[in-house]
Amino acid sequence: MSRRRWIHSLLLIVAVIGVATALAAWKHAALARSAAEAANQPEPVEAIEVAIAAERPYQRATTVIGTVIATRSITVRNELPGTVRQVSLPPGQIVEAGTVLVALDVSVEQAELEALLAQAQLAETQYARMLRMSRERAASGMEVDSARAERDVALAQIARTRAVIERKTIRAPFRARIGISDVHPGQYLNEGTYLTTLQGVDDSAYIDFSVPQQVAAGLRAGDSVEVIAGPELVPSRAEIVALDARFDPATRNGVVRARLADVHRAPAPGASVRVRVPVGEPLMAVTIPASALRKGPGGDRVFVVADDAAGQARAHEREVAVEALAGDEIVIREGLAPGERVASSGSFKLRDAALVAVVGSSETVAAVRAPGAAAQF
Repeated sequence: MSRRRWIHSLLLIVAVIGVATALAAWKHAALARSAAEAANQPEPVEAIEVAIAAERPYQRATTVIGTVIATRSITVRNELPGTVRQVSLPPGQIVEAGTVLVALDVSVEQAELEALLAQAQLAETQYARMLRMSRERAASGMEVDSARAERDVALAQIARTRAVIERKTIRAPFRARIGISDVHPGQYLNEGTYLTTLQGVDDSAYIDFSVPQQVAAGLRAGDSVEVIAGPELVPSRAEIVALDARFDPATRNGVVRARLADVHRAPAPGASVRVRVPVGEPLMAVTIPASALRKGPGGDRVFVVADDAAGQARAHEREVAVEALAGDEIVIREGLAPGERVASSGSFKLRDAALVAVVGSSETVAAVRAPGAAAQF
C-alpha cells in the first residue's frame, strides 16, 4: 500500500514539473515574440521647442522696503498764542509760497503799532530839533545823544510790534500740498498748537531705505536703484544721493537716501515702496527660459538637446544650479554652457536619452533687452 502511494506522489511531482516547464517555455516564446515585434517598431519621437542658453550680463540685487519722503516737508504750528481770525487750510490743495494759511487776531498789536508810530514821529522831531540847537550851541551833546536814543528805541519798538504781527500771520514757506487740519475762526490757540502738515510739491521725491552693512559698503552716491511702486509695478530709476554716517547698532543696517526724478509714479509721502538694490559688480551668466527648468526631489534639472552618433536629436537630463529667478528668465550658476540647446516647451514628457523632434525655438527674456543692459535679479 505504501509502495502504491509513493508511485502516485512521484507521478504527481513529474506532472507538476512538466506543466511548469511547458508554461516557462510558452512565456519565453511570448517574450521573444514581443521583443522581436518591439525591435521592428520605430522609436517614439517627442516634439519639443528649444532655446539657446545665452551668456549675458546680470546684476545681483536685493529687494528692501523703502519710504517715500517729500524733498520739503514741515509740520505747521503757531509760534504765538492768539485767537484765529482767518483760516485757509483746504486739505489736499496746493498753495504757493507766501500764501496766508492762518491769521491770528492782531487788533491789539495794530493799536500798539499806531501808538508807537506816533511816538517815533515825535522822537524824530525832537532829535532834529536838538541837532539844530546843537549847531547853534543851544543844546549840549548829551541832550542830542538822549534824543537820538529815544528815537532809536521808538523805531526798535515799532520793528518788534511789526514782527509780532508777522509771526501771528502764518504763511506757506514754499509750494506745498496741505494736509488735514482742524482749525476754525474764533478758536483760541495756545503756543505751539498743531495746525497741519505741508508736503512740498516738487519734481522729485526722496526714497529712504535700510540695507545691511555689507550691502551699504558697496554703494556710493550716484549709483542707481530701482523703485517699484504703483498699481502697474513698473520699476523707476532712482539715484542715490546720500548714505547715513552711521549704522544702527541694533540691526547693523544703514539708511540710504535716493532721489526719484519721476515723482508722478511715486505714492504720497510716507507710503512704502519696494527698492531693488544692486549687490556687487555685474557678472556674466547663462540664462534660459523659466519653462525649461524642471524641479524635483533630486534638484533642478534641464533637458539638453544634442545629436547622437547617428545624427538624431536626443534629450539628455542634466542637473543645474540656479542662481536667480525673475519672471520668465532663469540665471544658471553652473551645469550649463553658453550655446547649448535646452528643451523649453514639452520637457515635461521627456526622459533621459529620449529621441526628440525640434518643431520651434523660443527666446529668453534677456534677448529682447537693450544691448549692454545688465539684468537684475
